This record gives sequence, structure tokens and C-alpha cells, in this order.
Amino acid sequence: MAKSKTTFFCQNCGAQSSKWIGKCPSCFEWNTYVEEVIQRESGKNKSTIFSQNVAKPVKIKEIKSGNETRINTKDQELNRVLGGGLVTGSLVLVGGEPGIGKSTLLLQIALNLAGLRVLYITGEESEQQIKMRANRIGSSNEDCYILAETQTQNIFQHIENIQPQLVIIDSIQTLHTEIIDSSAGSISQIRECAAEFQKYSKVTNTPVVLIGHITKDGGLAGPKLLEHMVDTVLQFEGERNYGYRIIRAVKNRFGSTAELGIYEMHDAGLRQVTNPSEILISHRDTQLSGITIAAMMEGLRPMMIETQALVSTAAYGTPQRSSTGFDARRLNMLLAVLEKRCGFKLGTKDVFLNIAGGLKVDDPALDLAIISSILSSSEDIPVDQNICFAGEIGLSGEIRSINRIDQRISEANKLGFEKIVISKYNQKSIDRKKLNIEIISVSKVDEVFNILFG
Repeated sequence: MAKSKTTFFCQNCGAQSSKWIGKCPSCFEWNTYVEEVIQRESGKNKSTIFSQNVAKPVKIKEIKSGNETRINTKDQELNRVLGGGLVTGSLVLVGGEPGIGKSTLLLQIALNLAGLRVLYITGEESEQQIKMRANRIGSSNEDCYILAETQTQNIFQHIENIQPQLVIIDSIQTLHTEIIDSSAGSISQIRECAAEFQKYSKVTNTPVVLIGHITKDGGLAGPKLLEHMVDTVLQFEGERNYGYRIIRAVKNRFGSTAELGIYEMHDAGLRQVTNPSEILISHRDTQLSGITIAAMMEGLRPMMIETQALVSTAAYGTPQRSSTGFDARRLNMLLAVLEKRCGFKLGTKDVFLNIAGGLKVDDPALDLAIISSILSSSEDIPVDQNICFAGEIGLSGEIRSINRIDQRISEANKLGFEKIVISKYNQKSIDRKKLNIEIISVSKVDEVFNILFG
């Protein structure tokens, strides 16, 4: 019998050492090394899947090129984030908070892909629990197989028999392989199991989706190597109090990482939100001060989002600056521009900013809407709810041009806004044909104040 071997791994970055180290030389964290028992046995329960193809060096000009084949997930939001669908032979990692809806989302995808053989491997739930969730979702796919198994050697035996066209694993932290003599969820087990499925996806050209746990800091659990091994890393996030879920790509080898997918949680699963403006703009009967609408872009998708500001006299001498969903440092910069360049005395005022809907945004085009909401609350004069804003503020108080202005204006026009305030430097790139919206061009913050409040 082979002799057991112990190795120390860094829990933060996955670095390996033959002895315990106080400070990791790779990530410079202290007291992160833990001991794990490893015993590699070559050729133990090896699947015939991995011996089907033998790699050979090929000249680059001899490699056949063409458009990669993508699987339509029947989910418009997920397709957008992935860049058009699941690429065959890709390895996708989905992470998120416990209970956020990762398993629900991927089970919906598995049940909606009628005519496609899908193998859903669960290591956290029983087959009966999966059936209960499937009944709640309401969709059905006769070719969807459920496997409650955690040992990779047994899993690959079932894969050889079923020959699935899509494999979903819930979750990678629950799997273990006999090649490594350590507990499931350890760094060495996560790394080895992910490597096995990576090789399987590339050899058989089958897409594999892994669900991953996250740490208390919000990062994906396991070694950082796990994120490097996969082709795509998707982050599933949301606020429990809102009921909306957001999926975004942190890494994507086959598409953009700037796209965003939005879902709404219901009793019957996750509903796609194809028009995000319906949840980001509140419908109110009376006009209130401090509320403006911004025309923003998230990737290639235009959205209208509501910004709320509250300006009041500082009660305790030191003014407070608080923002939800927006960078607090950029808020401080905008307040400094208003005071230095435009003469508005906000140094003794509390300023609170909120992006409605629970979104976190970083589009600089929100600057114009944010300062308008701040000035509206400071003067206690409401802004017309039929006006929206799109512009970046410079340090000298000028309104800078922004990208994709045509798409922002078209979205505002489609949603029924009567006016949109933009930078005058964007006028040349605007096609005014077929637009029923008035375009107001400004170059300084003072002009915005005069237009809104006279």
C-alpha cells in the first residue's frame, strides 16, 4: 500500500509547501497554511473518456477556424451575459450567496432545454428535493437526468453511459476524488475535481457548469487557481429585501464582462426582467424633490435608473456623506465641484444618495443626474419626471461627452420621456431622425441649474 503524503496548502491562494509557513510567500497572508493528506495512485479507476483523444502538435495554419458552436439556454438574460449562449467544451463557474438562487437558476435551464440530454449532479440535495423544486418551477425535460453522487469516479462512469450534452454540478465543493486522500471541500480536492471536469469538457467538447460556494468576504471559496482554470466566472448576487437577482460575468473568454442579467424571484422560480427600467423607476402620483432619472449603460444594454438624493442641515456639526449603490469617493468629488466651481454651499450639509432598485452602478454618465438630484433636494424644488439626464461631470464643472448616446436617447424616447439633458459635445453623433424627444444640450453645471430651476 502506498505511503500517505502530507502537504501544506494556503487557504487563500492555494500555494503549496512541504512544511508549515507562517506567512505565505505568494499572497503574503499570515496563518493561512493548513495540512492535508495526499495520496496519488496512478491509474486508479481512470475513465476511458480521457484516453479517447491523444493531443498532437499542429501548425497554427492547419487549425480549422470558424464560429464557435453555442447552445441556446432559452434564457435571454443568461445568453446575454455568456455572450450568446453556452460554448461547447467550455467550463463555467457560477458563484453567489447561500440561498440566492443558483440551484434554482441552473435547474430551470436544465428543464427548459427540451431535446438536449442534461445531467444534473447534486451533492447537496437528494433526488426527492430536486423533484420538489422541479415541480415548483413547472418546466419539464424528459432528457434531464438527476444524479445524487459526490465521487468523481462514479460520476464519470454514469457520464459514459448517458453521454450528456450538458453537465451541471451542484456544487464543486461537495465532490471528492479517490486520487486525493483528503476531505471534500479541501483545496486539493477542489483543484483536482475541477481539473478532471476541465479535461472532460475539452476532450468531449461538452459544456460543464459548476456551482461554487463563496467565502464570508464574497470571494469564491477554494484556491484562486479554480477561477483561472475555468473559461467563465459568473457572479450571482442580489439583495434579499428587493427580490431581484443580478448575474454578471467576472471573467469570460468568449464574450464581454460588461453585460448584466436581471431576474425577479417568484414562487415558481426566477423570472427574466427583459425591461429593467420597469423595476428601476418608481411610479408616483406626486412629484418630490431630490429624484431624477439617469440614462445609463450596462454593457450594451441601455437602462433608465432612478437616483435619489437628500440634502439637510448637519445636525452634529460634521456633515455626513453617504451613498448606496454609488461610489462614495465620486460623490465627494461631485460635491467638491458644486462648491468650488459653481458656488453652491454644501460643506455644512448632510448629503445622502441612493440608487433605486438595489443596483451598484459605476457608469460616469450618472454624474449629471446625481448633481441634479442633489441640487433639487438642496433647493427643495422637484425636477419634472419627464426629464432624464446623461452626462459626465469634469473637475472644472464642465459636462463631458459620453459613449453610446444614441442608444440612451432611443431608450428614453421609447419609455416616453419628453426631454433629455446631455453634453453639447455629443450633438455631432446624434441622429435626430425618428426621435420624438427634445434634446437639451449643456456645457456647464450652471446651465443645468438655470434650465431646471430658473
